[in-house]
Amino acid sequence: MWRRTLTTGAAALLVPMVFGTAMAADGIRAIIVDADGALKDPEAAFWDEADPVMVSMQAQMVAKPLHGEPSVTEVSVRAAHNGHWIGLLVEWETPEPRDTIRLDDFGDQMAVQFPLDAGASPMMGHDGAAVNIVQWRAALQRDIAEGEPEIRDLYPYALVDVYPDEVLSLTDARAYTGALGLDNPVARPFDSPVLDQMAEGWGTLTVRPMQIADGWGVWKDGRWRVAVSRPMRPILEGDPDLSPGTRRAAFAVWDGNNDEVGGRKSWSGWVDVQIEE
Repeated sequence: MWRRTLTTGAAALLVPMVFGTAMAADGIRAIIVDADGALKDPEAAFWDEADPVMVSMQAQMVAKPLHGEPSVTEVSVRAAHNGHWIGLLVEWETPEPRDTIRLDDFGDQMAVQFPLDAGASPMMGHDGAAVNIVQWRAALQRDIAEGEPEIRDLYPYALVDVYPDEVLSLTDARAYTGALGLDNPVARPFDSPVLDQMAEGWGTLTVRPMQIADGWGVWKDGRWRVAVSRPMRPILEGDPDLSPGTRRAAFAVWDGNNDEVGGRKSWSGWVDVQIEE
C-alpha cells in the first residue's frame, strides 16, 4: 500500500493560502464500496481498499488561544462512499487515549470540515461563507459506550450532601442544571460521538438542531483510528454537497494529553477529495 503526502506549511497562515487549496495533484480519492448505511466502522475491511494519504498538520497561530506546539503533526486519511453515505477514516498517533473531561483535563477530538461555499476559508469559514464541521469527541464516545461518569468518578474526593433535583420540582431544579438548563445542545444526551456543526468564522461554531453525521473511534497500539460519515447529498439546509466530483475537506485534531481544546489544536488547509462515480 503506497502513501502520498499533502503539505500545508506555515504559508497557510498567509492571506492567499487562506482561500486556496493545500493539496497534492490528485488529493484524496473516495472509492466506491459495497457497504450499507453510514460508513462509520473504523475497523471495516473496505478501508483496506482505499489508499491512505498523509496530510500535514500545523499549529494554530492565528486566533487566540494560540498553540505553537501541537503534538499531532500529520494524519492519515482514507475515504470511501456507497452512493448514499461518504466516510473518512482519519488516523493519528498518540501514546494513550484521553476520553474523560475534568476541570483541567481535556479529551481527544478530531474534526473534518466541508465548505458550503467555494471560497470559504479553511479557518472555520468566514462571514457569508459557511462550512460544515463534523467533530468526533472521545469523551462523548466514552459516555455512550460506558455510561456517563458520576461526580465521584471524576473527582474522587468530592462531597455532595444533596442535589437540587432531589428536593425541588423539575422546573425549579432546572436553574441548577447548568448548560442543560440553558438548553445547550452539547449538554443533552447523544447517541453518537459525532457533532454535526456549522460555522462562518472564529467564534461562530454552532451545533445544528438536527444531527445527521455519525462515526466511531478505536484506539489501539498507540494510534487513534476514527471514522466519520455523513450523507453525500444535501438533506437539510446547510448540508454540504458531497456527490461525485471534486470536493474539498480540511482536518483538525486535539490531543487531550497535550492540553489541547478549543483553539489549541493542529489543523490543515483545504485538501481536494476526488469522489468516484
